[in-house]
Amino acid sequence: MGKSHKVPDTTDGTVFYVSPNGKDSWSGRLPEPNVRGTDGPLASVKGAQKKVRPLVKKGLEKPVEVLLRGGTYFLLSPLNFTPADSGTLRLAGGKSVNEPPLAVSYRAYPDEHPMISGGKRIRGWKETEVNGHAAWVASVPGVAQGKWYFQQLWVDGERRMRSRLPEKGLYRIERLVGVNSKTPYHQGQDRFVYGKGDIDPAWHNLGDVEVVGLSYWTESRLWIKEIERRKRLAIFDRKSSKRLSDDFDAGRPTQYYVENVFEALEPGEWYLDRAEGKLYYLPLPGEEMGTAEVIAPRLTELMRVEGKKEPVRQLRFEGIVFAHNQWDLPADMSNVGQSSHQIPGAVVLSNVWGCEFRHCAFAHLGSYGVELVDGCCDVELVGCEVIDLGAGGVKIWHGCRRNAISDCVIADGGILYPSAVGVLVGRASGNKVVHNHIHDFYYTGISVGWCWGYAESEGYGNIIEYNHVHDIGHGMLSDMGGIYTLGVSPGTRIRYNIFHDISSRGYGGWAIYTDEGSTDILIENNLAYRTNCSAFHQHYGRNNLIQNNIWAFGRQEQLALTRLERHCSFIFRNNIVYFDEGELLASNLKKATGDHVTFDGNLYWRVGGKKFRFGEKAFRQWQQAGMDRNSAIADPGFAAPGEGDFRLKNNSPALEVGFRPFDLSGVGPRGEVRGK
Repeated sequence: MGKSHKVPDTTDGTVFYVSPNGKDSWSGRLPEPNVRGTDGPLASVKGAQKKVRPLVKKGLEKPVEVLLRGGTYFLLSPLNFTPADSGTLRLAGGKSVNEPPLAVSYRAYPDEHPMISGGKRIRGWKETEVNGHAAWVASVPGVAQGKWYFQQLWVDGERRMRSRLPEKGLYRIERLVGVNSKTPYHQGQDRFVYGKGDIDPAWHNLGDVEVVGLSYWTESRLWIKEIERRKRLAIFDRKSSKRLSDDFDAGRPTQYYVENVFEALEPGEWYLDRAEGKLYYLPLPGEEMGTAEVIAPRLTELMRVEGKKEPVRQLRFEGIVFAHNQWDLPADMSNVGQSSHQIPGAVVLSNVWGCEFRHCAFAHLGSYGVELVDGCCDVELVGCEVIDLGAGGVKIWHGCRRNAISDCVIADGGILYPSAVGVLVGRASGNKVVHNHIHDFYYTGISVGWCWGYAESEGYGNIIEYNHVHDIGHGMLSDMGGIYTLGVSPGTRIRYNIFHDISSRGYGGWAIYTDEGSTDILIENNLAYRTNCSAFHQHYGRNNLIQNNIWAFGRQEQLALTRLERHCSFIFRNNIVYFDEGELLASNLKKATGDHVTFDGNLYWRVGGKKFRFGEKAFRQWQQAGMDRNSAIADPGFAAPGEGDFRLKNNSPALEVGFRPFDLSGVGPRGEVRGK
């Protein structure tokens, strides 16, 4: 939970209080209503802004604080902060002085937990029965009239899912229509032939049923338009984002699942009947209709902090939960691109300098949690929780610089849009992603850079260190990794991270994945293990330094390089490669020579001392070809590698080839992280 603070002195007029039982007509100088009920806290953040802005306009002489009492603040429209809400730097002679800035802070009252919600409580439940189960039903105003539609629901603070088929696993498309071996992979389809019994033309409100097709590194959300029963042909209202084949094999249709089927409802699931304007929910054991808090999202955006002619400065938020929003695909689209990058944040910062979020939570959302755009600079997210996400966690987009995401938990994402990622950094420079715990996404944990090929990019000097990234992929999508990089990236370094349990649906479950044009990146002192493909894979790039890492337990292979180019793709030195199955080298790395890569000072070991080859070569032949001349094959002597403990014994042969043991005890968040 967030740190406790003393209640500050209010006598100087720079502290205001907000409470769910307050009134915006009151002064806001009291933490609770007075005995006579004539004064007390304000009722809303917007009410507090009206009190603070005159102080900002006059010129701050002291920091200003707004303390939010515990409870939920339901928004009718997004909060909007502008330069009129800014704190200020201290200036002398037109230059900033070495003193703390005068900030405007919005933070939780000590030991209380305010939530800012873009949702609405659903009330008026009645008992009924659905599919032989006890159920609740409520009429939802605006739904039948097309004024409100939602894909998410939370009961007593926990997400409840719409019905899904199959309940476990995936269906496979039986046959694609109009697709052959020459059909481009990026050409979508609006129909396919489904397997017998997978889709039922008699389903209630067939047009509200969604099919989610999985191909390559994206999903396609397709609404059923009609069914030709005899042909078992499903026809959709839009085309998929890519060919609905199993990755690059055009002759093998992909897999999919179906959402929002009334007849498939089970306990813990819900269904919104748009035609009737009714919401059905099948409760879990112990849930009581009279006491359960049921919330559905209404707003797309919860808060926007936006500078225009001048930036917003020195604005701080602490200990606040931002929750419950909904983002919908445009009517003509089934997907919004790689990493779901077009999906915005529930909290958007635009042209913001020197602002902070500390010990906040961004939870129960249908989009990215936080988005930085339009030149945001020196923004910090510290000790925050970004969880239960329809899309990704944090997005730092083009042109932003020197921002920091540190000591956060970013988890349980991609629920509506599986292709979203934990932290997405575009063509942005000098940003830090450090000491975070990132887990349970379906595509990629961290993605850095957004420039394909060798063109000059603004994505340089980014620091990715001391992060724990795991349980990524879950067999849902392909071509993904614990961390994914793109483009020319001088000064970018990936160090002291732990990546493990990376699992793709098809090809490409990699721990560290340097994709198209990844160049001048330092990858050092990382631990990467348990991947269904290789632990390290480079598509193509130049002059990357891969040194002093531990690569372990790739199931298909351990190291891979896709494209051979007439320059040094990477230098691989002083690493330990440890495996028990699969090949050592994959793809074109088997054919690589010293003109393409440099290997030296590495230690290799296959569990049990089993023999392995370096591509088509024995180790001696590999060395005679100029590779790994100062390397060795020997058991490094890890403490308990099967349990994720890769500490070395004191006399490990890894030390003899130049490997330097590194300390990973500091990986992950330091100190407290905000709870829900």
